[in-house]
Formats: sequence, C-alpha cells, structure tokens
Amino acid sequence: RRIGMVFQEYNLVERLPAITNVLTGRLAYNSGLRSLLFYFNQEHRRIALRNLERVGLLHRAKFRADRLSGGEKQRVAIARAISQEPKIILADEPVASLDPELSVQVMRDLARVAREDGVLTLINIHQVELAKEFADRLIGIAEGKVVYDGSPVGLSDAILDRIYRFDQREADSRVATKRAEVPEY
Repeated sequence: RRIGMVFQEYNLVERLPAITNVLTGRLAYNSGLRSLLFYFNQEHRRIALRNLERVGLLHRAKFRADRLSGGEKQRVAIARAISQEPKIILADEPVASLDPELSVQVMRDLARVAREDGVLTLINIHQVELAKEFADRLIGIAEGKVVYDGSPVGLSDAILDRIYRFDQREADSRVATKRAEVPEY
C-alpha cells in the first residue's frame, strides 16, 4: 500500500463505477472479510470521493468505467493511486494513449497531487516536452546508462540527441546487420 501505481492501460474494472475503482486503492486498509465483500466504511468513501474531486471527476463517481473517456479513466486511476495514501507513485507512460490536451491535464493532475501530498512521483514518459513542463527532475537513459540527471532547464538538444538519436543509430545498425546476414538468391 506504500506504492501507488498508475498504469499506461488504466487497469480499471470496466463494469464497476468510478467510485468503486477508486475504492480498490483502499483495499489494503480494510480487513480481509470486508475487502472480500467489497465493504468500505464512510472514511474510505470520503477519501475516495475527495480524490475523485481532486482530479475533477466527482460528477462521474457513479459512472461505469466503460462509459468514461481515456482521459477520465486515467484520472480515475490517479485517484485510485492517491487513495492508497502512498509514499511513492509510479506512473508508467500515463499519457501514452491520450491526445495532447488530455495528456496535459493528466500530467497537471499528477504534478499537483504530488506537490500537495508530498508524494515522490516517478513517471516513465517519452514525451520530452511534457516531462520538461511538469517534472522537477529529469533522468535520461540510453543503453542502460544515465545520460542526464538534472533539472528540465538543463536538458539541451545535444543531450536529447545522445539519448534518442543514439537509439535510432543503434536500431539502424541492427537493421543493416540483419540485412547483411540474409543471403541473396
């Protein structure tokens, strides 16, 4: 319960309402029997509703998850994670399947919640501009090695080239090697 997770694919139970999906973040605070029966007391419900409100979805609390948009599903997933009252939130590509406007909204919610709650939030993201806009610290990795570790302001094009272009050169090299290995008939 100390680590909240926001998945790329939401991992919501589609047939359950948003509030119930958020309440699953409280399972570790419940007794085994209560969790099995999906019973949550008023305090758990208050926390879940407050967190839905924090991500702007209180009005969708009773909507089934399968009736929510992608951005709404991701914000329900954030509400679920913060309802755990974790020490750390891990977010794996939380905006990968969202349009640019929803991506900004989801990143804004993650950053705001992290600051308000004082929760360390680690986000794996490939959208560099979003990372630069919302993160306090960036870590760029290429070939398993840290290429950059610092503030968004210090991330230069040269560093980005070392991170991303290196990957492209390596991929091009692999393709060329594979082509060379294929015998011609």
